[in-house]
Amino acid sequence: MSETYAAKRARELQLLTRDVLRELPGVCFDFITAIDSTTQPLTRYAYVCDLKLFFGFLSDELPKFADKAVVDLEPADLARVTSRDIYMYMDYLGLYVKDDVEISNADLGKMRKLSSLRSFYKFLYKNGYIDADPAALVDMPKRRQKPIIRLEVDEMARMLDLVESGEKLSERQKKYNEHIRARDLAILTLFLGTGIRVSELVGINIGDIDFSINGFIVTRKGGSQAILYFPDEVAQVLKDYMKLRMELTALPGHEDALFLSLQNKRISVRAVQIMVKKYASQAAPLKKHLSPHKLRSTFGTNLYHETGDIYLVADVLGHSDVNTTRRHYAAMSDDRRRLAAKAVHIRDDGTDGS
Repeated sequence: MSETYAAKRARELQLLTRDVLRELPGVCFDFITAIDSTTQPLTRYAYVCDLKLFFGFLSDELPKFADKAVVDLEPADLARVTSRDIYMYMDYLGLYVKDDVEISNADLGKMRKLSSLRSFYKFLYKNGYIDADPAALVDMPKRRQKPIIRLEVDEMARMLDLVESGEKLSERQKKYNEHIRARDLAILTLFLGTGIRVSELVGINIGDIDFSINGFIVTRKGGSQAILYFPDEVAQVLKDYMKLRMELTALPGHEDALFLSLQNKRISVRAVQIMVKKYASQAAPLKKHLSPHKLRSTFGTNLYHETGDIYLVADVLGHSDVNTTRRHYAAMSDDRRRLAAKAVHIRDDGTDGS
């Protein structure tokens, strides 16, 4: 039996994590080993990348750590880190230079990196490596709630029409569109019809789809599997694409992948993100930064509006905490805002002659 996409990706992340750990203090290995059974490979990789950035800040920006290589730092050195040092690090994250490129983190990025640091220092303190936990004294940045950006019905239809017609695309894009029209239409329709995550979509294999039940298997966050069901409209688009897919010869190791790139490899998350942005920016030019996740939000919002069942929406989207779903999809909708706009009249209709 061939290795699943999820298993292959987990193995790749494990190797990447090991590579980063070689550049970090030895106690970081102890930390990652300790959380191995309670976290996912992507989480552990994110942790070591965040720690690498933090230790780089200590070495490059704080004189008291400049005399020792990062890999040689001992728990006694880490105990010298103060809450003030970490606040300076949070300020540093707002704007720093790496490889001659300016990088900035908004509040969400700072929150994630501080969360990684908190977990690391909590481990150090709990296991007796240090006598105090400076990270626990640092306040988490406040997360600003952003309005949900989703596509309206006419915008969804316009985007799918653009895929089929190639309208508004450049000549270069039209050239490629002739080869990938069916694939892109199937991908966008799956997003809008099932609310699937982009990481789940790229991992779908041909054998995961069962048209007798209009469903397919996906590997969720945490490694669990679930069956997502799709309507007949999605089924027809998938069937049309499958006919084309069966005529393609994938490269070795990618034979099972449902969606292929132009190089006949399993399509990447980044390629899907670029494709979605290409079409969505044309279909809804006033809505910036449209992504696969925004298409997922579109599905979730539409499902909640149709059913009013927040628990159903949470289950279909694969949310482990229904409060996450409630926070995102039970907010006031654009439809109600439009009603408010129509209720206000600035001037009379002119019939009184004034």
